Order: sequence, then structure tokens, then C-alpha cells
Amino acid sequence: MTVETTGLSIGQRVTVTIHDLAFGGEGVGRVDELVVFVPFVIPGEVVEVEVTEVKKKFARARLVRVVQASPERVAPPCRYFGQCGGCQYQHIGYAAQLRLKHKQISDLFQRIGGLSGVVIDPVVPCPEPYGYRNRIMVRTQWNKQQRRIELGFLGIDNEFVVDITECLLAESVLNEDLQKVRANPPPRGGLKVTLRVTPEGWVVPRDSFFQNNFFLLPKLVETVRERLQDAGTRHLIDAYCGVGFFALELADLVESFVGVEYDGLAIKAAKANMAQRGVTNGQFVSGPAEDYLGGLLARHPGVPTTLVIDPPRTGVPPDALQRIRRARPHQVIYVSCHPATLARDLQMLCADGAYTLAKVTPHDMFPQTQHVECVADLRAGQEAVGRVN
Repeated sequence: MTVETTGLSIGQRVTVTIHDLAFGGEGVGRVDELVVFVPFVIPGEVVEVEVTEVKKKFARARLVRVVQASPERVAPPCRYFGQCGGCQYQHIGYAAQLRLKHKQISDLFQRIGGLSGVVIDPVVPCPEPYGYRNRIMVRTQWNKQQRRIELGFLGIDNEFVVDITECLLAESVLNEDLQKVRANPPPRGGLKVTLRVTPEGWVVPRDSFFQNNFFLLPKLVETVRERLQDAGTRHLIDAYCGVGFFALELADLVESFVGVEYDGLAIKAAKANMAQRGVTNGQFVSGPAEDYLGGLLARHPGVPTTLVIDPPRTGVPPDALQRIRRARPHQVIYVSCHPATLARDLQMLCADGAYTLAKVTPHDMFPQTQHVECVADLRAGQEAVGRVN
């Protein structure tokens, strides 16, 4: 775009006041009527930026300097912050991160989900804002210029790997493991190395899913248990059950349960975890949750059933959501690490009053980053708390 068309051109420097923080971590400012997205800023700040991209309705820019800083700005402790693409919020005080994430969730629920009047609990803080990750995946890339392997995380350009010697989000033992990998790097670029702390008392295959934050996990379980107890259901279906974590943590609250997961190794681990705990009132089946939902939901007609869904970041496919709507289990507890896809899926579930949104409790399972985990409690056949526009 030319300057005459938009008022901005690539390479131009301008001063912008930041008035919001979009989901994903970019600050939102304006130059005349054009929205400008800027990373590593805080609402209320005045910043000098350099324009890097200009479109018809928006522009992007990089931060040059902070002219007027927010009182919530802090010094990022990580030497790689601003280059590595893993963190977006290290420059923001932790209490402010929680408030900003809460606002982002509220905005997404209204804008994408069409949900208004929904009470969203304050974000549950993590007791360890750093050193909390029990799993990291580092990438390798061949640096032609320096003729060596770079080992680390994708940079903010999402193209080149930033070579790192430590990650401040990772548990200390993972940084020790990282040093071992660096001492004996993979033979070529393009490979990934997963480093993981195995959760105590759980069988977890190397590539199977498990929550990445042990420190806040007890609070997440507590929230899900409270919502299940509040509904008073007798049967539980745990879709996308992984190694059986939620099903086994909730088994004592129901008469029976079924967990379903497409990862065959995870189902094998779930059965081992069940036997290890002496749980006998449920079973685990291997297969795509989307294909099994209809049959599982019809299995106990007339029995109050809770469906727990903890899908990948992409959310639940539309046909599976329609199966849930048709079967109408008494309660759906939707655990999501992506509030935008959660809002989208809640819109479909709540359409025409099929479900009402009783409660939403966010948990900051990913401090210093754009991500946040939400537990949404939906009920069938109750007066709407949130409505779909």
C-alpha cells in the first residue's frame, strides 16, 4: 500500500498510543483510522514503532522505543525475549498478565461466541510463573553462514530457529537435559527433540499428551471436580482422554465412566494407570472421539451424564458438536487451551438454547505466554446464563 492510500508506508516511524492487547499478544494502536498491531507493548503506553507491513485495514510494526511506559512494565528476565517466539508477556507484571488474559477471554466470548452476560471467573494464577513447564520441544536448523546446527525454538518471525542454552519457562531438570542435547546435537537440521519430566505416578508414553504445568494442575482438577459434583451426574464420558487423567481423577464421583482416545499408546497407558490405582468402575476404548461420541452418549439413556472434552487446540469438529447437541448429555465440561476456538465451539453448542453456559474458570497454565486454559461448564435444559446473539 502507498502512503497516499493508507497514510503509512513500510519503514516509516510513527508514535502510537496503545489502547488494547489483542489475543495473541500484539498491542493495538491507531494511526488515524488504521489499526496498527505492535508486539511487546502494554495498553496505555506511548511507543515509537517502525512499520513492517501495511494492508488495507491494518498495519504491523516493530517496537523501536517506549516513549511513555506503563507502570506494569517490568524487565524481562530472559536474554532471548523478543527474539524467541515462545513468550509474549515477559515485559508485563504477572498480576497485569492475569487481568489482560481475563479481558481477552471476555472479548473473544462476545466477539466470536456471541455470548453476552457470561460471568467469567478471575484467572487462577500459577504459583510458579517461571520454571513451570514439564515438557519442551526444541527444533534444529542448519545455519549455513556459521556452518553449525542451531538448537532452540522458532523465532518471532516463525521462520528461523533461535539458538538457546536455557529456557526460563522449563523446569530446571529440562534445562539440564537441554545441555546434554547441545553437547550431542542431532546430526542435521529439521529434526525435533522432545524433553519431558514424567509425572509421578502416571504412565505417559513419550509422545502422548499430558498437561504441561504440574504446579497449577491440582487447581485445574479441583475446578473440574467441583463442576462435576455441582451437576450431580452418575455417568462420565471422557473424550480425548489421553492417558486417562481426567477420567481417573473423577472416577470416585460417578458410578461409571468411559474414556476414548485415538492414540493407541495413550489408551494402553490409561489402562495401566487405571490398574495401578485400583479403579474398577470404568473402561478405556481406542478410536477417534468424534466417531465414538454418538454411541457413547446413547449408552445410558435417561441417566444423567457428564461429557468431559479436552480437545487439541483446534477444538471439536462441527459434526462432533452436532452429535453432542443431538444426544444432549446433562452436562458438558469443556477444557480448552485456546479461548478463541472454545468461543467458536460454545456458540454452536449453545445455539437455539441447546445448552446454557453456567460457569467459566480460566487457569493460567502458561504464564508469560499468550495461552490460557479455560474450564467451561455447560448444562442442558436450564435457563440461559449466557445467550447467543
